[in-house]
Amino acid sequence: MRNIPIVLRNIIIINVIMFIATLIIGDTMYLKFALFPVDSGYFKIHQLVTHMFMHGGFFHIFFNMYSLFFFGIMLEQVWGPKKFLLYYMLTGLGAAACHLGVMHLQGVTYPIPTVGASGAVYGVLLAYGMLFPNNRITMVFPIPITLKAKWFVCIFGAIELVCGVFDTGSGVAHFAHLGGMVFGLILLLLWRKRDRMYTEY
Repeated sequence: MRNIPIVLRNIIIINVIMFIATLIIGDTMYLKFALFPVDSGYFKIHQLVTHMFMHGGFFHIFFNMYSLFFFGIMLEQVWGPKKFLLYYMLTGLGAAACHLGVMHLQGVTYPIPTVGASGAVYGVLLAYGMLFPNNRITMVFPIPITLKAKWFVCIFGAIELVCGVFDTGSGVAHFAHLGGMVFGLILLLLWRKRDRMYTEY
């Protein structure tokens, strides 16, 4: 763990602590810290942040933290801890805002709790694909295949868009995933424009 960059390490530790606390305490953790629809009567502003550190099961947290570690370690090494933390949190908040917006447009008022770091993780995935587009990634499921990072990102983005449009009740917040990618793209383009302006000056 000491070899993992500090922000990435602490994010993983917080997620694990929250997961263990949820196993011990139970549904009260979801009522307090999961993200609920704005019109449900259960929504609290702190849930925009706390839901990112909650998970619904072992495989949920395992795959999120594994993906975050795999793609995030190089980003924090390149960006440094402050920029990586800012990016992670803003993409997570953007994912939450997108998810809540879609739920509101769909007229959802019953208290469906949403948990997980997936929105921010998808933002990290997008950043990895943009910064290291030609790095090769091996995907095992559903079939073993090796792709360049840029194509990996495009495929996952397309899958989330299709699933978000046609999903009828899987319980997966596809538009949160897309929101993380969209906000990540906006941030990266803004930072790239700013850096270009400083360079030209």
